[in-house]
Amino acid sequence: MYEDILVPTDGSTGASAALAEAIELAAQFDATVHSLYVVDVASVGAEAGTVDLIESFEQMGEDATEAAATRARDADVEATGSVATGSPHRAILDYVDDQGIDLVVMGTHGRTGLERYLLGSVTEKVVRTADVPVLTVRADEEGGAESDEAADGDAGDEPT
Repeated sequence: MYEDILVPTDGSTGASAALAEAIELAAQFDATVHSLYVVDVASVGAEAGTVDLIESFEQMGEDATEAAATRARDADVEATGSVATGSPHRAILDYVDDQGIDLVVMGTHGRTGLERYLLGSVTEKVVRTADVPVLTVRADEEGGAESDEAADGDAGDEPT
């Protein structure tokens, strides 16, 4: 059913819970887990030291995606990692198209109301615009995971 599963990561608890879910699914379907870290260059600005800051974020991304790939491999699941720059939701959608991804598994922070509205949501934008199924996973208080499948504009839970 699934051959390639994408897990965007930012090192958060939600991303870790999403990775656990993706590894479980990949093991069931003999799929490859792709981890992706996106450096949001728009949030960095165009100030002195920007290049150093971007390089620092790229290194953080390399570390995060390698840790995710190692975690998957430790579970006997094939894995790969990548770092991209740009608008996070756009970079995720581009990766989905470029790599032939069958499923995106994303963590959420569970924000609601005004905080969700003001902050926007990478997960929500991906859910609403992806051409493939998106499974949202919210970390519970103990660091585990709760999941809601969402696709074709049905946001499932309250993504961030």
